[in-house]
Formats: sequence, C-alpha cells, structure tokens
Amino acid sequence: MVHHSSFVDEEGVRKACGCPLLPLKSHIKGPAPVSDQDRTDIVDEAITFFRANVFFRNFDIQSPADKLLIYLTFYINVALKRLEGCRTLAEGTKAIINLGLEKVPVPGESGFPFPGPFF
Repeated sequence: MVHHSSFVDEEGVRKACGCPLLPLKSHIKGPAPVSDQDRTDIVDEAITFFRANVFFRNFDIQSPADKLLIYLTFYINVALKRLEGCRTLAEGTKAIINLGLEKVPVPGESGFPFPGPFF
C-alpha cells in the first residue's frame, strides 16, 4: 500500500512549483517555516515511507504534500545511489555535499524527472 503524506490540511501554506513549503526541522533560514523539533516534518515522513513507497510505479496524488513526498523519495534514491561507491564517511559526506550543490532542474525545465504532476 502506498503511503501518503499526513500534511493534507495545511491551510495558508505557501507553494512553489505546486509543492507546499511545509515546516522543516532546521536551524538554517530559508523559505520554509521552522518546525518544532519534536514534530514529524515532511523529510521525516519521506525517510520513514521511503522503503515502502519506492517499490510503487503509480502513486495517486491526493494532496500537494504528496507531490513533495514523491520528489523527496526520488532525491533520497539519488542520494543513496551516490553513496553506493563511497568507502569512507569522508567520501560519503563529500558526495552528499556535492549533490546538494548541483544545479537541480525545476518544473518546466528539461531534465525535470516528473513533468506531469507538478503543473
């Protein structure tokens, strides 16, 4: 069974590219609001549901937060593939930092992995 996001009734949440800017547990300032450390955020959900959701070819989008969950699942998969050849913690850290610094295609650009659901 596909796991959907629990962030379905987020009233007043700003959106970017059809995805909600949900609160994140972070100390870094950005466009997303800061979440309490004791609450589950969308990243926690993506990590928790990754193993189950990665096996499904079809995912019925029930809320804008599901779009973000799909993208985060994809990003986790890419990160794990980058870590596959790393033999040390230093190599793995460098690979993830470099992944975070890469230019990421956004909806509407060629190379974006999910052109349909994000419009």
